[in-house]
Amino acid sequence: MERHDMLLSPAGVEALRTALTRADFTSNGIAGRLGAQATGGVARNDFRAALRATEDRDPLATLIRVFICDQTEPEAAVAAALAPLDLAEALAGGLVERHGDGLRAGVDLEPYGDDWWVLADVPASARPGRPLHSEHVLGIGGATQTLIGATVRRPVQTALDLGTGSGVQALHLATHARRVTATDVSERALRFAATTAALNGQDWELLCGDLVAPVAGRRFDLVVSNPPFVVGPGTTTHVYRDSGRVGDAIGAELAAAAPGLLTEGGTMQYLANWVHVAGEEWHERVTGWFAGTGLDAWVIQREVADPMAYVNLWLTDVGEATDPQRMAAWLDWFDAHKVQAIGFGIVSLRRSGHADPVIRVEDLRQRVEPPMGDQVATWFDRQDFLRVRDIDGLLAERYRAAEGLQLRQEATMGDEGWAVDRQVLTMPHGLRWSEEVDPLVLALVGGCDGRLALRDQLALLAAAHDVTPQELAEAAGPIVAHLVERGIIEPVTA
Repeated sequence: MERHDMLLSPAGVEALRTALTRADFTSNGIAGRLGAQATGGVARNDFRAALRATEDRDPLATLIRVFICDQTEPEAAVAAALAPLDLAEALAGGLVERHGDGLRAGVDLEPYGDDWWVLADVPASARPGRPLHSEHVLGIGGATQTLIGATVRRPVQTALDLGTGSGVQALHLATHARRVTATDVSERALRFAATTAALNGQDWELLCGDLVAPVAGRRFDLVVSNPPFVVGPGTTTHVYRDSGRVGDAIGAELAAAAPGLLTEGGTMQYLANWVHVAGEEWHERVTGWFAGTGLDAWVIQREVADPMAYVNLWLTDVGEATDPQRMAAWLDWFDAHKVQAIGFGIVSLRRSGHADPVIRVEDLRQRVEPPMGDQVATWFDRQDFLRVRDIDGLLAERYRAAEGLQLRQEATMGDEGWAVDRQVLTMPHGLRWSEEVDPLVLALVGGCDGRLALRDQLALLAAAHDVTPQELAEAAGPIVAHLVERGIIEPVTA
């Protein structure tokens, strides 16, 4: 096992934990001190109310002002707030830095969850004009939260965080995995991750190397990755963003590596960008990533950006928004490769051991009910249910419509009253799918109350619609499978 230095000594980390705990510098402690209005303002980077609430400069107030509001505070106040951590060690480790006539945050020390802390670099937005380190370590951003929410949280023996950065994903993995391994190409990132682990009383295996290289030949029950997925010409300026791969190749590379990383029944989930190329179907491009892997795959596209917005976003993210040459070169690359848009989403893979893997690549941009990881887990469960049942097996089961399922109709007023043009079943919970259905499917779903086997339901529908039960059963098979996969109807298990 490799050992990685921390920002502070082991004793220094213990002293910092003591200081933070003693001051109640936690999410709940800060919210309790600031109140709802000031806490809401902090979330919008409006620190006015928070600064008014912390004018007395006790340890909690000073820590809030330094690490939450990015203020420069008197050295004596900062030293008192960090005690028993020696101020000289805090300065040497970069926890705080001299600025003007006082001290300010040298890192982003963020209370997280109920009683965790995460250490990362100060974000670019907090220090405009200050160039980011090439090995800048991200804190808890939007992509980080997306992966946290999408990860399947069932208990496992072994878990791997590829590209751990500050260690946020590994923190969560440790709550349901007996052993956690985390890798990163950046030694600097691993120093932050090691400090985050120690500060939270966790022990991870930390390995340095590019993507899967540090764990070659090893398998894990769960693998997660928030990789440097940004699409472009392959230029590397910031390792958290740029993989050095051209285009969206890193998404395909992770897919190809997945079979060798997963135990039987293991799951891998990662974030990815993919290009929408003129003359191609984006979902066919992404589907090609999984050909020959033997893995079940579910890819959901959550966002789509045009090239100009995309380049602006990522140049702003590293403080390069005022570099017209960099922007022009990036946009020229998109034009040369006929890239019309860039998609962002979540890839979930599973080694099911079945010879006929299920691959679904679809758009899901509606707001979903958290945590999404529960929905991913049940999607794979539904595949297991469907895989072992032919049409006769599906018809033998009893089904119940999803809880709260809603029907929405569009109708046009005519000479004979309202004529229904369109009927849509909508799920108010979970992934909130909407599905347009015809009257026969609507009747089928309406009859799913858990009492009759589907075969008996279809016999009643066949009589009502003047078709044979066999004809209706053959037509209904694929429809029922789709409704089950989406969770619109659920098998009754007892």
